[in-house]
Amino acid sequence: MKMWTGRFKDSLDTKADMFNSSLSFDKRLYKHDIMGSIAHCTMLGECGIISADDAEKICTTLSDIFYDIKNGKLKITGAEDIHMFIEEELTLRIGDVGKKLHTARSRNDQVALDLRMYLRDSVDNIASLLKTLVEVLLKLAQANTDTVIAAYTHMQKAQPTTLAHYFMAYAEMFMRDIERFAECKTRIDVMPLGSCACTATGFPINRKSVAQKLDFSKVSENSLDAVSDRDFAIEYLFDCATLMMHLSRFNEEIIYWSTDEFGYIELDDKFSTGSSIMPQKKNPDICELIRGKTGRCYGNLMALLTTMKSLPLSYNKDMQEDKELIFDTEDTVKNCLEIFTSMLPTLKFNKERLFEGACGGYTVATECADYLVKKGAAFRDAHRTVGNLVRYCIEHKTNLDNLSVEEFKSFSPLFDNDIVNAVKPVNAVNSRKCQGSPSEKAVKAEIKKAEKFLLSFFGSES
Repeated sequence: MKMWTGRFKDSLDTKADMFNSSLSFDKRLYKHDIMGSIAHCTMLGECGIISADDAEKICTTLSDIFYDIKNGKLKITGAEDIHMFIEEELTLRIGDVGKKLHTARSRNDQVALDLRMYLRDSVDNIASLLKTLVEVLLKLAQANTDTVIAAYTHMQKAQPTTLAHYFMAYAEMFMRDIERFAECKTRIDVMPLGSCACTATGFPINRKSVAQKLDFSKVSENSLDAVSDRDFAIEYLFDCATLMMHLSRFNEEIIYWSTDEFGYIELDDKFSTGSSIMPQKKNPDICELIRGKTGRCYGNLMALLTTMKSLPLSYNKDMQEDKELIFDTEDTVKNCLEIFTSMLPTLKFNKERLFEGACGGYTVATECADYLVKKGAAFRDAHRTVGNLVRYCIEHKTNLDNLSVEEFKSFSPLFDNDIVNAVKPVNAVNSRKCQGSPSEKAVKAEIKKAEKFLLSFFGSES
């Protein structure tokens, strides 16, 4: 029997009942629902709203229900939602005493509490996975500070850099993701229980006591807002979508770097698939799936934004739609992070091909221009001179680092014998010594800062 049927003469239509039910997905919240109920009930006993004996009996039974669910002895089924399932099971076990649990609260503030508690844990879990990924990137960077590759802009070769510099670019993205989730957690970490349906309660409850028991740093300030706020869930989905965008960019590059045209990477057999018709194929399906699942996370974010965009205060049943979007995004993000972090160290980089790529495409043209500036030329004049040099190379099917000193001098008297070394890709990379540059010294300093960042966030050596 529904807990709310007193006002109703007829039973809910069977199809409507199924349509209204959320148990199939919100059962994931059982741990947090029970934790919240124990804290709430303990407070009711402390405040004398229910007797201490009743409070102890309820809390003990709730703990038993938790362990029975966790150990598979109790199956979650047959209720409207996880909140009603637990309350009905409690009442089944201890009778009318169990009916006192819901004093001074509503499912509106109860579900808001459960979701906030769940997302606090989820944020920590995702941050931990990101930490592991960044640690892998730091190791790869440390091992490749002298592996010269071409950097690209507009998908055209631009300037020489290193594989380490490239890995650290993604490490920076993922560290920003860690920061974003940490900032999101501060807005998740607000205790809404006590707001009840929408205008709080006349019972003399102690909300701060519940917050302390559940390790919340704040108590919500407005009951209307507390039961209808899903900003924290939207922010969580946004952070997940941004993280997936970073993963997608990384996987996009792995996909085309592994093509025959590039030949920069060979995928490990354990993270590749074949073709049902073409025997030679080695497909980057794992990378493509991560790229594809990014759109799924974008869709979940847009779905919740759209759900919330026209809801009047306070709670509306539309908000039940938040959980499936959140759970699906969480599962997608965690799966993608785990598989990608496992795959990344197995990639085999063709360092010779990477170096050839760095030498092609006139990537040291800027070095030539900077060389002339250092000799006294204005940059725009140097730019024009080197543009003429590049056209000469194109016409003669050669490259800048293959030109003789005499050829350089024919374009400007400022060129001298040292230009030959200046345009070698390795020297071009290491001439860039400023913070954030690809030189070995600068990248190693960046790695050290990243290690300190992880230590500050997670409290252990990376």
